[in-house]
Amino acid sequence: MAEFIPMQLDRAKQFLRNHHHGVLATRRKNGDLQMSPVTCGLDSEGRAVISSRETAYKVNNLRRDGRAALCAFSKTFHGEGWVQVNGTAEIISLPEALESLVYLQRQAYGEHKSWPEFHDRMAREKRVIIRINIESFGPKVRG
Repeated sequence: MAEFIPMQLDRAKQFLRNHHHGVLATRRKNGDLQMSPVTCGLDSEGRAVISSRETAYKVNNLRRDGRAALCAFSKTFHGEGWVQVNGTAEIISLPEALESLVYLQRQAYGEHKSWPEFHDRMAREKRVIIRINIESFGPKVRG
């Protein structure tokens, strides 16, 4: 088992900048948790970002209750660690979301082969950015 090192905010942000697989937890109308696999990243202002669709349940959940928890992990899942960030989410719709969608695309996947095609797809899919202000993070202790 690897040595445990408590998470620090700068390490949590660096992890989100480099690892883009995650699970987002939101609250349904009845209070139950809903978990969704997502592609995540970190914006230039240090907030966690996720691309979604305007009509997705997670977006509707966050519009009603902005509390969000995101667990990000490496492609191999085991071995490179993981981070959980919690905070209040906001939904950014198009056209305001386009710059952040491009930023996340470049961070998670690199340059797109056709930016006009990417822009058209974002509009067609009614894409939004979920932006989470990081209020807490972990793991800080090992149980």
